[in-house]
Formats: sequence, C-alpha cells, structure tokens
Amino acid sequence: MPTKHEQALDPQSADGATTLVTMRDVEVYFRLQGSGLSRLLGSDTGSVKAVDGVSLDIAKGEVVGLVGESGSGKSTLGRSLLGLAPITGGSIHYGDQAIADLSNRELRGIRRDLQMVFQDPSAALNPSMDIETAVGHPLKIHKIARGNDLRERVVDALERVGLSPAEQFLKKYPGDLSGGQKQRAVIARAIILNPQLLVADEPISMLDMSVRSKILQLMLDLKADLDLTYVYITHDLASAKFFCDRIAIMYLGRIVEIGTTDEIFNHPKHPYTKSLVAAIPDLDPDRAVDREVPRGEIPDAASPPLGCAFHPRCPAAFDKCGWESRDLRALLEAHWTKVPEADFEAERATIGEVDALDVPSHTSHVPAGKDHSGVDVDEVLTRIKDSDPQEPLWTGVSGRDVRPDGVDVTFEPGQDPKLRAAGSVQVACHLYPE
Repeated sequence: MPTKHEQALDPQSADGATTLVTMRDVEVYFRLQGSGLSRLLGSDTGSVKAVDGVSLDIAKGEVVGLVGESGSGKSTLGRSLLGLAPITGGSIHYGDQAIADLSNRELRGIRRDLQMVFQDPSAALNPSMDIETAVGHPLKIHKIARGNDLRERVVDALERVGLSPAEQFLKKYPGDLSGGQKQRAVIARAIILNPQLLVADEPISMLDMSVRSKILQLMLDLKADLDLTYVYITHDLASAKFFCDRIAIMYLGRIVEIGTTDEIFNHPKHPYTKSLVAAIPDLDPDRAVDREVPRGEIPDAASPPLGCAFHPRCPAAFDKCGWESRDLRALLEAHWTKVPEADFEAERATIGEVDALDVPSHTSHVPAGKDHSGVDVDEVLTRIKDSDPQEPLWTGVSGRDVRPDGVDVTFEPGQDPKLRAAGSVQVACHLYPE
C-alpha cells in the first residue's frame, strides 16, 4: 500500500498543479441577537466570529489539514466550503464557480464533486436504512442510477472501502456494524458519486484506537485510486502528520501558520503551533520532555482578544501583542488563587470590584476598595508584579496613573498580525516581523 509520503504532492514546489478551491478573506459570523446562542453566552449583541478572514488555496490531489482546538473554526470553514455554513464575507471558489452565489439547485449539482465525511458515523447513517439503501441514496438523489446499476455501484463502493464481500453487508443495518465498519460505509457513500474533493471532519475521532490508522490508510488508498483531494479537519496533530501534505494551524477563526507537514513538525514558528507539537505524547517512558503548553482556554469568539488573539495564552508574548483590560483582570484573579488566604482577603479589600475590567479596552481603571486609596491599589499592583517579574503583561503597560479612587492602567495598543512569510512557511505572529 502506498504511504502518504509516497503519494504526497508538494504544493509549494509543484508548479502547474491545478487549484481546485480558492478561499479569499472568508468570514462566517453568527449573529447573537435573539438567538439561542445569545442566551447561552449571556449576550444579545454582536456576532460569533467562527471564521474570521481565512485565505487558502487547495491544489488538486493534495491533502490539506485544518488543525486546532475545539472552537478554532476549522469545522465551520470545512462546512462553508460545501455551502453548508453560509459565508458572511469573502469568497470561496470551486474552479470558476463562487459557492456563495449558487442557488440550492446549483449547490446540489456541485456536491457531486464536493462530499463530506462526518465525525460520528452512527449519526451520519440513518438507523432505519439498510447499507445498500444508505450508500446508494446519493445516486437516487442525483438521478444517476437505479435498479441493478445502482446495486452494482454500491457493491463496488463497499468493496473499495473494505466491506467485503459486499453482498454480506447490503441488507445489514448500521446497528449491525462496528464503529469502523460504519465509517467505511460513510466513506463508501461519499465516494459513490466520484467526487473531486472530500472534506473529512474528524473522521477517526469517534473510533477505537485500533482502527484509526486503518481508516486513514484506507483514505490514502482511495486518494491514489480515485485521484481525490482531501481537506482533513482534526485536533489530533499526530494523525495530521501521517495523513497530510500541508497543514494549516487555526486559532479562533484564523490561520496562524501554514506550511508543509515536514516544516510544521520540524520547524514550527508560531508559539501555538509549537505548543501543539509539544503536546503530542512521547511513547518513550525514559525520555523526559519539557512541554510548554498554553495557559488557560481558547477565548470567546464573540469577543476575541485585542491584538493577537493568542496573546493571553502565549508564553512568548511581549509588549506589541495587544494587552488589555481583560488581561489585567485575569492576571489579578490568577494571582489570588495562589496567595495565602490572609493575603487574598487583604488585597481583595484593597481593590474594589473588578467586573468593570472585563471589557476590551487598552485602558482600565482598577478601583480602590472601601477605606482605601489609589496609593494602596498601586502598592498591591507593584507587589503582584514583583511576585512574577516574568509575566509578559507588564511589558505592555505604557502607564500607571495613581488617582484618589484607584489606578488607571494604560496598555500599548497592539496590532493584529497578518500571515507573512517566515522561511518556508507563513505565520501570523509579531515574533516574525515583515
């Protein structure tokens, strides 16, 4: 069987490779006003920026990985490619056709070429349909085949995905199959229309470890046999290393680094990429690995950080990254989880309510508590700074003005970094200036 590396196309050096999909400044925003999402998030204004200005070309025959944590926007981007998540800005072209401009009838036609493999095979298959009906359903929808012709095509698709002999599976139902067999049936349904491109959204994450590599190898074999192109969506960087030719690292709706798989793994540039690579388990129990993982969790996409979106979690952040009022509140609260109870009570009495700091602003007012002054607050801030001089937030402070009722803290306005060339990859990070 051919391996990924034997089949790999190097899109950065393969002159003449046909561009199958072109994305430019793609945005997918979900409005909060009056929605169930707004009630869940406790906000009734603004938008969730699920995808926020992504540009990406996909060449025919390559495997592009979209990698990132939950909430990074990778699945939404994949769905938008098929017209399942309408874009609110930018453009997606399949060949010379703009996906957003197509009618429902035209979209149905183009989905003969663009298919999706979903994460949960149990949910993707109708439990009341036998495998022959489920796999052959796209042929009926598109009025391509029926009767014996349809059955022959279903048998061929099942044989291709390893459900053999196919005749033994035709009248089985999803409940009769194992997880791996269900996913093979889902893949058979996806390839039965002879598509050009498959969007595979976490296709192995719901499967047992023992069958994951087999499914990926099957997909690579199908790529070679059917000349397929893949968009592979995953949070598992290790599987992307095995499967992908190129990897785009996504964070909070944006691509923060993109390059060949070898470059991403051997020479990662963005601190987020480095942390993802470092998080891959090392199977050697005798080798100690110093893992530098991001602090905290991925921020709220409805109110992303100012400047670089990764800066609140970044171990390499510095003054230009876009520090703000919300970062100061997070720092205060993190500090108070570490100090003795007596110190906590004294400092909380000195500093008033900090809820007002929870706004996206380059200026913040740290209020004094009852019977305390701005001088007292400034002493607490100095003590916090001295307790952790390596804390990068302080590099972004451009002013601290002591007032009778508290301290005004001003941060250096940061810039949102754009993708730029850094060696043989592209990276969006202030550590790599233009």
